[in-house]
Amino acid sequence: MRVAPECALCLIQRGYNVILRATEDERKRLSTMRELLRLVARDFGPEAVPAYIGTERERLIRRMTGNPDPYAGIRSVSNRMALDIMPLAEKFVNESNTDYERFRRLCLVSILANAIEFDVPGHSFDFDSLRKTFSQEKLAVDHTRKIYDELSSSRRVMFLTDNTGEIAFDVPLVRGIKSLGPKVSVSVKGSPVIDDALMSDALQVGMDGVADKLITTGSDTVGLVLRKTSPKFIRELSRCDVIVAKGMGNYETLTEERLEKPIVFLLKAKCNPVARSINVGKGSNVAKWV
Repeated sequence: MRVAPECALCLIQRGYNVILRATEDERKRLSTMRELLRLVARDFGPEAVPAYIGTERERLIRRMTGNPDPYAGIRSVSNRMALDIMPLAEKFVNESNTDYERFRRLCLVSILANAIEFDVPGHSFDFDSLRKTFSQEKLAVDHTRKIYDELSSSRRVMFLTDNTGEIAFDVPLVRGIKSLGPKVSVSVKGSPVIDDALMSDALQVGMDGVADKLITTGSDTVGLVLRKTSPKFIRELSRCDVIVAKGMGNYETLTEERLEKPIVFLLKAKCNPVARSINVGKGSNVAKWV
């Protein structure tokens, strides 16, 4: 997905929010912000991809502030709070009448948890609001029947996680996908980038006890940029029949890749450019088979 004009404002505003988390040194904040403005001015153009610029932005902030993970203090708390409300999600899923409806609800819960993201301009989130949404929200794009049927005939699936906290709600979905028959490999980021899930997050929420294989992408990119991933990840991806990709970053980047595999996009459209790209309203829940 290519940039829209408003993406420039988001890239800068989110970068500023990350800088505030990364350091309390005002001189470092000023110098980092200056370099961020130069980066956006240099790289922003009609052929740019928001997630690509976002990756360079995060690298710049980490390098200039000396903080390797500005979201380190949020990770464990976010995962713990997600696990605290998991019983409500499980209750919603367990009220299903059929195997397909159970799978559909697992997808919806995982998508609703994609709201767990910090410092996105124009998007606010709190765990109390998530408690109330499980039985109220709908899917604006609902390809879950197609996804259910295709996964039922697949042998291997690659599941690309997105954010910390959110990953807790991916655990029951991965378990649900496995119940359809395929083996599921789950990937997290190789090193910190914004609040994306890392191996430590996956272990905290118990993903290692569910996934057939738990690996990293070997990279720190926003979304998935294949040329930046490790040979081990590429080998594992090549073995899979279907990719399940969580979140907007994966949507922005995978729509730019040439992959001869079907992709399931599960996300909440938290910004207007992504929403327009999918032809839904901002804030819509999307389960899309491509």
